[in-house]
Amino acid sequence: QEQQIPLDIRADQSQFDDILACSGSVWFVLSSVGAVMMESKDPASPGLSAVLRRQYSLSISADLVRTQGFIGGRWVSAPSSFPVLDPATGKKIASVSDCGPQEARDAVNAAYKAFYSWKQQTAKERSILLRKWFDLLTQHKEDLAKLITAECGKPMKESLGEIAYSASFLEWFSEEARRVYGDIVPPAAKDRKILLLKQPVGVASIITPWNFPSAMITRKVGAALAAGCTVVVKPAEDTPLSALALAVLAEQAGIPAGVFNVVPCSRERTPAVGEVLCTDPLVGKVSFTGSTATGKILLKHAAGTVKRVSMELGGHAPFIVFDSADVDKAVQGAMASKFRNSGQTCVCSNRFLVQSGIHDQFVEKLGKAMDAELRLGHGSEPTTTQGPLINVRAAEKVEHQIADAVSQGATVLRGGKRLEGSFMEPTLLANVTTDMLCTKEETFGPLVPVLKFNTEEEALMIANASHVGLAGYFYSRDISQIWRVAEQLEVGMVGVNEGLLSTPEASFGGVKQSGLGREGSKYGIEEYLDVKYMCFGGLTP
Repeated sequence: QEQQIPLDIRADQSQFDDILACSGSVWFVLSSVGAVMMESKDPASPGLSAVLRRQYSLSISADLVRTQGFIGGRWVSAPSSFPVLDPATGKKIASVSDCGPQEARDAVNAAYKAFYSWKQQTAKERSILLRKWFDLLTQHKEDLAKLITAECGKPMKESLGEIAYSASFLEWFSEEARRVYGDIVPPAAKDRKILLLKQPVGVASIITPWNFPSAMITRKVGAALAAGCTVVVKPAEDTPLSALALAVLAEQAGIPAGVFNVVPCSRERTPAVGEVLCTDPLVGKVSFTGSTATGKILLKHAAGTVKRVSMELGGHAPFIVFDSADVDKAVQGAMASKFRNSGQTCVCSNRFLVQSGIHDQFVEKLGKAMDAELRLGHGSEPTTTQGPLINVRAAEKVEHQIADAVSQGATVLRGGKRLEGSFMEPTLLANVTTDMLCTKEETFGPLVPVLKFNTEEEALMIANASHVGLAGYFYSRDISQIWRVAEQLEVGMVGVNEGLLSTPEASFGGVKQSGLGREGSKYGIEEYLDVKYMCFGGLTP
């Protein structure tokens, strides 16, 4: 039987459109676009238009639905709110508190106050709490995945994968918390001992993107909390609900008030909030994932107080297929790398370089794989593999790159058209050259531009001709070539005969203008630690 939502669940705002509660769950009434074959060429396709008008209910545990900021262990409303939209339909699904500079300062103060007790907890105590948080994410994976699909648009299968990935960082860093080792160094003099201690840097500002609204938080926060730091998270304005759900579970796990804070805000308030988080003298560390242009702005802010920074910035990943490659495996890798989250990942392949000897075979097989495997639709539909892009601006960027390439002689082999809203047909281009925009800038969409090359040297020259260097991929069965190319690619991560790289056990980060520092792995926790040298003198030899 349907019941009214209690006011404490509704967070003193009318934040959800057509919202009902039943048996402890919240139902969002959203529009569904269903699933549409990607080979539908008509932007006004009756199939897509019809399913855009459909309605469906998304049942989510009411406990996980929060629309206020989380500061010092309290849910805090701001004077105004901003809308969160379903990217598939453009319809509002929630109104979230629009925190400003004052709320950001309050969160920093709360984190600073909590830091002095949190860092005194033993590594084992922090480890146990992180493990509890991991267990809760795993327990609520279905609901958390539904939130990601609702606000980010990715298919449920991918959203479930993100929650598993997100939880894995809490598990990994719960274990790494107990492995923060210092050093005892042999001294030159007999009357002293030299010790190198590792200590937490303090309050960390965590600024995260929309494309992985859960995992990008836990990859940073897991390391920070394990090291003994406290955090203030500013999630992307498109996807704040996932961050706030993480706060709910952090509180349930027993993480003390002030250790984990969340300040959601609108696009309009983001510059002011970001400036506070990067300039406040109580902040000791800034960690950001996003565009290179924004990263440079935040670096300038952080420079004023000489803060520690980690930056995971833009990518422009090459995907190279050599004549020696297993073409079928290369096609599988290309599909996995390019079309995950509709091409909206910082490590997805952006430039496809295929050697002349197998070029035609690869392009033909890739086109057939796109026909067979890709389905456009709302992420909640079980057959959907390609959801919408995050907003209309993202679709317009892809559309512009395609138009630019075609105007310079590229051939559209699959897709190529903008559909309703922010949907974009997965697109395969041939006869692409390095003069085209799609080979010069990151796409962040379902576009596969294929360039033909003749020699290994030529491929490396094209691949490395970028000011960024996050990830790179290549397929080859020549062992000597594998070593040569892997060492010469100017990127921070290399996939050899593999299209999916990310795992908590391995370091994540780039070179050139793709950022500073590393996340994940045993190196991720080092980003939140200072090394203190202690000279213990006056000892009797």
